[in-house]
Amino acid sequence: MHINPYLETLPDFPFDRLRALLDGLNPPEGLNPISLAIGEPQQPVPDWVGTIIKDHGHLWNKYPPFTGSDDLRNAIAGWLERRYGLTADHINPRQNILACAGTREAIYLLPTWAVPQIKGGGRPIVAMPNPFYHVYGTAALASGAESLYLSTTEQSGHLPDLDCLDSDTLDRLAMLFICTPANPQGVIADAAYLEKAIRLARKHDFLLAVDECYAEIYDREPPPGALQVCRDMAESGSSGMFDNVIVFHSLSKRSNGAGIRSGFMAGDPAIIEAHGRFRSYISASIPGPIDAASVALWNDDTHVEGIRAFYRQNFDTAEQVLGGRFGFYRPPGGFFLWLDMGAHENSGEQAARTLWQEAGVKVLPGAHTSRVDSDGFNPGARYIRVALVNDFGIIRDACERLVKVL
Repeated sequence: MHINPYLETLPDFPFDRLRALLDGLNPPEGLNPISLAIGEPQQPVPDWVGTIIKDHGHLWNKYPPFTGSDDLRNAIAGWLERRYGLTADHINPRQNILACAGTREAIYLLPTWAVPQIKGGGRPIVAMPNPFYHVYGTAALASGAESLYLSTTEQSGHLPDLDCLDSDTLDRLAMLFICTPANPQGVIADAAYLEKAIRLARKHDFLLAVDECYAEIYDREPPPGALQVCRDMAESGSSGMFDNVIVFHSLSKRSNGAGIRSGFMAGDPAIIEAHGRFRSYISASIPGPIDAASVALWNDDTHVEGIRAFYRQNFDTAEQVLGGRFGFYRPPGGFFLWLDMGAHENSGEQAARTLWQEAGVKVLPGAHTSRVDSDGFNPGARYIRVALVNDFGIIRDACERLVKVL
């Protein structure tokens, strides 16, 4: 049987690489292992979510609308107004919002139809930050585009350096992914950075896809959103306000609802309409009971304040134990630490092996979230990513083990 060679080009899944890296190694006997490798919230969703799902159990036998219910899109629009000041003059729930069964599928599917066969007289380019959420890379491969990994280093502020893109690259660019707050570094793209990216997208006619899934997990100040910047760049109600811009949001981090598989994309109405038509043929919709729970979650901000307070306590704990070591800095967003293990080759992987074998702490090597760029440089190789998702007592224990061993 002949298999599409596209599958052969897929990079190894980060957590498959981690399993292979740690294969044959065991944590010390008598020490409870701690996994801080996966960005999976360990706190529960609000108790009332289960009640809502149960009360709407009669909807399990109904085919859900592929766009999300009117109630859900209205709830999302209400949250966009509370969070970003995007009023009914800016956002139309039916034209600018599309509910998705988690943003992973939305991010993956978008380039598969939105990237043209030719752009700027050549093969199109899909660019992404490096390190990056692995779905950006697989989406670029599935689209047939050339993947451009924009290394995000301390020197670039851990964001893609937009000034490094030459005119030929910009003309061939079909899509640029940006993540803010960034996974894994936790940095935030400010309004000036987002405006620059938006202007480039419109000048060179590419799609700016802004992953804002950590937007509600911030330390002090709420990060600006790309649609908010679009509004500030345009007069209220003007046509084309969101041209060339799509944002993604999810309940996975905001509400600890990773298993709910509910999120949305919003922005350019032409992209929303086309993506809605495309995914109506091939993609899962949000089931009715989950849709109803999602409405309640987007309508409620109180539980999110508690989630933010939980992560702030974890960062307080990590800062007390790790401050001054491993290039520690307190990220303004997200819930990861991006710790520097030293300049020697593969130091992140070596540290991950040592931590598991000697301290029973599992972390993700930075090299598993990044690729070698065009200069032969892997910007994640010297780092480990540490997910501060457990109770603060566990976080303290893990950080103290890390300091002792490394």
